[in-house]
Amino acid sequence: MRRALRFLVGVAAGAAILAGYLYTVGIETVLDRALAVTPLILAVVALLVVLEGIADAIGVWASIAPLGDGISAGESVRFALAGDFFDTLSPAGPVSSEPIMARFFSVATDTGYAEALGVRSTAKYVKSGTQAAFSALVGLAVLLDAPDAAPILTTFGVAVGGLALFGAAVLSTRDRLSDGIVALLAPVITRVSALYRDPPHDRAFVEAGVARYWERIVDFRRTPGLIGLIALGGLVEQALTAAALWVALSGLGVESAFLPILVLVPLPQIASVVPIPGSLGAYDLLLGGALTVVAGVPGAAATAAVLVVRTLALPFSGIAGGLCVASLRGWRPTG
Repeated sequence: MRRALRFLVGVAAGAAILAGYLYTVGIETVLDRALAVTPLILAVVALLVVLEGIADAIGVWASIAPLGDGISAGESVRFALAGDFFDTLSPAGPVSSEPIMARFFSVATDTGYAEALGVRSTAKYVKSGTQAAFSALVGLAVLLDAPDAAPILTTFGVAVGGLALFGAAVLSTRDRLSDGIVALLAPVITRVSALYRDPPHDRAFVEAGVARYWERIVDFRRTPGLIGLIALGGLVEQALTAAALWVALSGLGVESAFLPILVLVPLPQIASVVPIPGSLGAYDLLLGGALTVVAGVPGAAATAAVLVVRTLALPFSGIAGGLCVASLRGWRPTG
């Protein structure tokens, strides 16, 4: 009964995401835009959306490989889609979804929670940095002469520089950071763990967990191939999302260059400072506006293309991801 309930909760949450999105942009607007695109174009966009979700499994597999025996390719797809679900549903996207997913990874690999969180933190950092750096480099090549591209290129430049400085600062001060993290978390973990175990976890337990967290991050220096796979996975996702937008624009009768779209794909994640569950409206506004200002796409067409892609992506993340979360929690189609 509980497994069936978990399954229903996962699917219902996915449906709620879609309903909230439709309410935000207007049901009639979505239907009008979708009907303007032929079924063939919709099918191609849907395929690209699915492939983008699956491509996340490249980075998932590579990041989890150091833990225990790692996970299989099939399991990495399931974990990737489940992570997509929490990215969409969680109040702060990956910031709040990765701590949730780390628990699933620790169970699947029979390792500690801190270790799972360490490898996933590294994966998110590498993926974000790679996408921002790639967009900055390609943007310099294809958008440098565009009069309205300066703010976009500046945003990417600041993002790359900020990520580099952040990483260097964190690694160089990790001992002091560890002291602060332990001082902050130890009382909370001790009090919470006292509710379900005796004796509760003490300060030494928290110190050991924080030490393992840093060890897993630093250990990636010995596995540059895994870092390369994580970066590659991020670029494949970026290219597939850009391709979906480009195909949607083509279906609306708009001729547009692919490379400017490719550059702009990571922009909403970089520029958005107010996390919104499901990115309802915020993602669409930022990406649609950037397509208009930088890529020269007419405003109505840019909005329509983003809405078409998002109308297909949100239910896929919500429903397929919800099914994967339910399966990770123990639900199976056979009951």
